[in-house]
Amino acid sequence: MRSPLELADAHPDPSFTVTLDGRDIEALPGQTVAAALWSAGVTSWRSTRGEGRPRGVFCGIGVCFDCLVTVNNRPNQRACLVPLHPGDAIRTQEGTGHGA
Repeated sequence: MRSPLELADAHPDPSFTVTLDGRDIEALPGQTVAAALWSAGVTSWRSTRGEGRPRGVFCGIGVCFDCLVTVNNRPNQRACLVPLHPGDAIRTQEGTGHGA
Protein backbone atom coordinates (compact mmCIF):
# COMPACT_ATOMS: atom_id res chain seq x y z
CA MET A 1 0.00 0.00 0.00
CA ARG A 2 1.33 3.43 -0.92
CA SER A 3 1.50 6.25 1.61
CA PRO A 4 -0.24 9.60 1.05
CA LEU A 5 3.19 11.17 0.42
CA GLU A 6 3.85 8.66 -2.35
CA LEU A 7 0.39 9.10 -3.85
CA ALA A 8 0.84 12.87 -3.98
CA ASP A 9 4.44 12.53 -5.18
CA ALA A 10 5.32 14.87 -2.30
CA HIS A 11 8.92 15.57 -1.36
CA PRO A 12 8.80 17.49 1.94
CA ASP A 13 11.84 18.83 3.71
CA PRO A 14 13.35 16.50 6.32
CA SER A 15 11.31 15.64 9.39
CA PHE A 16 12.04 17.12 12.80
CA THR A 17 11.29 16.17 16.39
CA VAL A 18 8.69 17.58 18.77
CA THR A 19 7.56 16.12 22.06
CA LEU A 20 4.19 15.01 23.40
CA ASP A 21 4.33 14.74 27.19
CA GLY A 22 8.07 14.14 26.87
CA ARG A 23 7.75 11.46 24.17
CA ASP A 24 9.52 12.18 20.87
CA ILE A 25 7.23 12.56 17.86
CA GLU A 26 8.42 13.02 14.28
CA ALA A 27 6.79 15.84 12.32
CA LEU A 28 7.05 17.08 8.77
CA PRO A 29 7.34 20.73 7.76
CA GLY A 30 3.89 22.27 7.44
CA GLN A 31 2.15 19.70 9.63
CA THR A 32 -0.21 20.82 12.35
CA VAL A 33 -0.07 19.39 15.84
CA ALA A 34 -3.09 17.19 15.06
CA ALA A 35 -1.60 15.84 11.82
CA ALA A 36 1.68 14.90 13.51
CA LEU A 37 -0.09 13.26 16.44
CA TRP A 38 -2.36 11.26 14.13
CA SER A 39 0.67 10.18 12.10
CA ALA A 40 2.23 8.93 15.35
CA GLY A 41 -0.91 6.94 16.18
CA VAL A 42 -2.17 9.34 18.87
CA THR A 43 -5.90 10.00 18.50
CA SER A 44 -6.76 11.56 21.87
CA TRP A 45 -4.84 14.27 23.72
CA ARG A 46 -7.37 16.07 25.88
CA SER A 47 -9.90 15.05 28.49
CA THR A 48 -13.10 16.89 29.32
CA ARG A 49 -13.76 18.70 32.57
CA GLY A 50 -15.67 16.70 35.13
CA GLU A 51 -16.05 13.33 33.45
CA GLY A 52 -12.56 13.15 31.92
CA ARG A 53 -13.72 11.84 28.55
CA PRO A 54 -11.03 11.60 25.85
CA ARG A 55 -11.00 14.09 22.99
CA GLY A 56 -8.96 14.63 19.83
CA VAL A 57 -9.86 16.02 16.41
CA PHE A 58 -13.59 16.41 15.76
CA CYS A 59 -14.11 19.03 13.04
CA GLY A 60 -10.50 19.41 11.90
CA ILE A 61 -11.02 23.01 10.71
CA GLY A 62 -10.84 25.07 13.89
CA VAL A 63 -14.57 25.50 14.51
CA CYS A 64 -14.95 23.27 17.56
CA PHE A 65 -12.66 23.07 20.57
CA ASP A 66 -12.31 19.31 21.02
CA CYS A 67 -8.66 19.22 19.95
CA LEU A 68 -7.31 21.64 22.57
CA VAL A 69 -3.73 21.02 23.61
CA THR A 70 -0.96 22.90 25.40
CA VAL A 71 1.89 23.95 23.08
CA ASN A 72 5.05 25.49 24.52
CA ASN A 73 3.23 26.21 27.82
CA ARG A 74 0.32 27.93 26.05
CA PRO A 75 -2.94 26.11 26.93
CA ASN A 76 -6.04 25.89 24.77
CA GLN A 77 -4.34 25.75 21.38
CA ARG A 78 -6.42 24.09 18.67
CA ALA A 79 -4.25 21.22 17.46
CA CYS A 80 -5.84 21.26 14.01
CA LEU A 81 -4.66 24.84 13.41
CA VAL A 82 -1.25 25.13 15.10
CA PRO A 83 1.69 24.47 12.77
CA LEU A 84 4.64 22.69 14.34
CA HIS A 85 8.22 23.89 14.56
CA PRO A 86 11.32 21.91 15.54
CA GLY A 87 11.52 21.43 19.30
CA ASP A 88 7.91 22.31 20.10
CA ALA A 89 6.70 20.83 23.39
CA ILE A 90 3.11 19.57 23.30
CA ARG A 91 1.26 18.50 26.43
CA THR A 92 -2.03 16.72 26.76
CA GLN A 93 -4.63 18.90 28.41
CA GLU A 94 -7.22 18.27 31.09
CA GLY A 95 -10.32 20.47 30.98
CA THR A 96 -9.47 24.12 30.49
CA GLY A 97 -5.71 23.65 30.78
CA HIS A 98 -5.47 26.16 33.62
CA GLY A 99 -5.33 23.71 36.53
CA ALA A 100 -8.05 23.00 39.07
